[in-house]
Amino acid sequence: MAGQRVNVNVGVLGHIDSGKTALARALSTTASTAAFDKQPQSRERGITLDLGFSCFSVPLPARLRSALPAPRLAPDAGPEPGEPQLQFTLVDCPGHASLIRTIIGGEHTFWHPCGSVSVDFCLRSGNCWGAQIIDLMMLVIDVTKGMQTQSAECLVIGQIACQKLVVVLNKIDLLAEGKRQAAIDKMTKKMQKTLENTKFRGAPIIPVAAKPGGPEAPETEAPQGISELIELLTFQISIPTRDSSGPFLMSVDHCFSIKGQGTVMTGTILSGSISLGDSVEIPALKVVKKVKSMQMFHMPVTTAMQGDRLGICVTQFDPKLLERGLVCAPESLRTIHAALISVEKIPYFRGPLQTKAKFHVTVGHETVMGRLMFFSPAPDSFDHEPVLNAFDFSREYLFQEQYLCKDLAPAATDSGQTNEKAGQATDGHCPRQQWALVEFEKPVTCPQLCLVIGSRLDADIHANMCRLAFHGVLLHGLEDKNYAESLLPRLRVYKLKTKHGLVERVIDDYNVIGRSLFKKETNIQLFVGLKVYLSTGELGVIDSAFGQSGKFKIHIPG
Repeated sequence: MAGQRVNVNVGVLGHIDSGKTALARALSTTASTAAFDKQPQSRERGITLDLGFSCFSVPLPARLRSALPAPRLAPDAGPEPGEPQLQFTLVDCPGHASLIRTIIGGEHTFWHPCGSVSVDFCLRSGNCWGAQIIDLMMLVIDVTKGMQTQSAECLVIGQIACQKLVVVLNKIDLLAEGKRQAAIDKMTKKMQKTLENTKFRGAPIIPVAAKPGGPEAPETEAPQGISELIELLTFQISIPTRDSSGPFLMSVDHCFSIKGQGTVMTGTILSGSISLGDSVEIPALKVVKKVKSMQMFHMPVTTAMQGDRLGICVTQFDPKLLERGLVCAPESLRTIHAALISVEKIPYFRGPLQTKAKFHVTVGHETVMGRLMFFSPAPDSFDHEPVLNAFDFSREYLFQEQYLCKDLAPAATDSGQTNEKAGQATDGHCPRQQWALVEFEKPVTCPQLCLVIGSRLDADIHANMCRLAFHGVLLHGLEDKNYAESLLPRLRVYKLKTKHGLVERVIDDYNVIGRSLFKKETNIQLFVGLKVYLSTGELGVIDSAFGQSGKFKIHIPG
């Protein structure tokens, strides 16, 4: 078993200046080509601008060894000395408000379906492409400041994207030594209360000082609490379930060339597997390239599978053409102009989600503007079990002026009466599943059943508000540019309309004649069987036409 490595992925998120990069540096023993703010722009501005990747390893705990995968080293790499290793791949995410789209795009790399229902909200489970990639999230909190706006947004993303959380209270060295433990205890209680109504209730909270003295302090200052954090992470992790079946799909976050060898794309495998000599497609460039060599953190490998952090060297192309994006098995991805998605509102987002409104829609590694139309099941189907891996074109759906939720007050007409024509749930009863048609301003390339996040990234970044509006799953992509004519007619979405008529006379206890509901030329046969409500409280059914003047017969069941 010598030399085997089990890789787990850990997202490092938090507000700007909470010390995420310093924490990743203190933990890591191996860095990628863009770790620890190596970009000149990051160094100049003193903040993380893009995703950074690094790793560290510990001996694989005895409790996890029975689930070891087969080794995947290159034949000439030789066995790695020592016992099997548990490798933690750290993803250092930007914390600045204006860079939230980078985090969202990165979290698509690490999204997997929920295995349980959260207290507050979570993405419903489903068989989704690109599943089970992130294994744990570290939420880094500046212990002197507590939860801040981007901390909260990162927590929301975490609820969508992963199942396990560790809260790291950083910068404890800035607390007065005599009052340090009391301040840590106080902040721990605050964080516990914050997590109470989330899926992360009871998550462990640990204090550290990743860079005592701050960024300018000498390197001789040893970090505090790092060994305890590593021990906690090791305890929290279980062997991830990875699936090598299905088409190969990898999210690329960095790209560079090596003279005489080719172009290297680094990223995380979302689904499937890959081997030396395979061909891969770069959809953004519309080219297919052959895999010449592969490495995992400088270690040559012959194969890799879902969840692995990988560098692929292919035949030469200009790396500037692919800053980030997707690489896939040839012809396995499609470019779409619109999509049908299941949708859930993020409860921290203020205000309604209205039909025809535009949002920043993140799907795959792309964020584009999209216009939405919301719809729901018919009222008598509100309680039906959600279907999360397909869209049923054979069903009828009810158009909604806005996403239905319990705190949504129905719109009122000028007369003060409630407007029900849009199908709003006036009694506070909401459907278990809702959908939306998203029309993109420009085409996007993405897999089916991938995560979709809607945001208002143009909102004031200094406002104390959540800009993440909704999340969901892409159920059906519309590839035809003329989808409005070719496919939308199959989408059976209807609006509820109300018309008022009069009872002209009563025939007997069970039948009346009505008028003023239809025009003379109306084919009343089309409306036979529809329900009508009488002002006296009875429920009737249109039975037939009565004469040629637009009158009709209503049957009132006994």
